[in-house]
Amino acid sequence: MALTAEPESRLYRSLRAAAGAAAHLVALGFPTAVAVLARPGSSLFSWHPLLMALAFSFLMTEALLIFSPEISLLRSFSRKVKVRVHWALQLLALLCALLGLGIITYNKHLNAKGHFVTWHGLTGLLTVLYATGQCAGGVLLLYPKLMKNWTLAKRKLYHATSGLVGYLLGCASLMLGMCSQWFTISVTGISWYLAMLCPLLTSLVIMNQVSNAYLYRKRSQH
Repeated sequence: MALTAEPESRLYRSLRAAAGAAAHLVALGFPTAVAVLARPGSSLFSWHPLLMALAFSFLMTEALLIFSPEISLLRSFSRKVKVRVHWALQLLALLCALLGLGIITYNKHLNAKGHFVTWHGLTGLLTVLYATGQCAGGVLLLYPKLMKNWTLAKRKLYHATSGLVGYLLGCASLMLGMCSQWFTISVTGISWYLAMLCPLLTSLVIMNQVSNAYLYRKRSQH
């Protein structure tokens, strides 16, 4: 049995490493493709898809992957450094998201169009508001004295769980954006399906990372 379990363990680790490498490539490749497609600067609207792709595909993905023991780009650094980089990336993601939301809102105002009347618009607004609250909640980890009744382990668990929910909301917003008229006219055929797979892949990798961290914490308590 031991001889059988070991190859499976190695295979599992190899698959996780391959999925992690793909997640890093997708996290950068997707906003790069959006930049080529949107041609930022060609119009006011062109900045919206780029900023949102940067926020939820690149910055937020890398901010979460930084804590992965296998695929983090900062594996050799201390946890203190990882936490600081995580915070910096999350703040940049939030700034991009807020700017992207402000630009699309102002663009709709200029063109006399309704605000938040589509699923993409409503989900995007909810995601940005949630991300703002998530960043505010992260302050409780930096300054544990603000909530003395909660243990540090419990705060970390809640922050990771709520962060996963926020990330999935961001991925859902990106996918709904790819169903918009602008995107479906610009991207067709197999390219559209490949684009839809990008947030699906990164969300699966992040969910696996969070679930493994939760299981590890449960085992360490017994």
